[in-house]
Amino acid sequence: MSYSIVAMGTSWGGLAALTKLLAGLPADFRLPVVLVQHRGKDSEGLLGELLQDATPLQVCEAEDKVSLTPGVVYVAPANYHVLIEQGYLSLSIEEPVRFSRPSIDVMFASAADTYLSATIGVVLTGANEDGSRGLAQIAARGGKALVQDPKTAEIPIMPSAAIKAVPSAEVLPLERLAPRLLELSQEPTSARVRRAV
Repeated sequence: MSYSIVAMGTSWGGLAALTKLLAGLPADFRLPVVLVQHRGKDSEGLLGELLQDATPLQVCEAEDKVSLTPGVVYVAPANYHVLIEQGYLSLSIEEPVRFSRPSIDVMFASAADTYLSATIGVVLTGANEDGSRGLAQIAARGGKALVQDPKTAEIPIMPSAAIKAVPSAEVLPLERLAPRLLELSQEPTSARVRRAV
């Protein structure tokens, strides 16, 4: 299979966007999804519960050294950075990045370093520029960059910054992101090699 991981980041307006996106992914989706949603450092694990109601995929809060499993959505816990390692996740309490912990940039950069061109990065609605640098790292390693069309975002600042940082990103309205992720998850490696030639 061509891709190994979906790394997804959002902030303001993220719950509504994620609810719609995850509802469009089938129960047999082939890739693990790691999700950073900005939230207060003292917020409870309610985000995972709300998302679980919207999707047939299993949703869980990420834990340190948890194994990555296809078809599972891992939600970054409040006040921890999430690092994507080869086959598992790590949690970190290093300093916030762009005032955020969890940081989308930190999670994206770790995915790019670990999975290289087998990474899909997705930036959704949000009110700051977190995720743009990390998405640029994913693209630089040959991974796929997807961005929610700012016109369909509750707050367009985050996707607009991602498009500016990654001009080659595929920009799609929210309702097209789940079908596109499904297409990419089923794409054989040979198709990507042919297209790159």
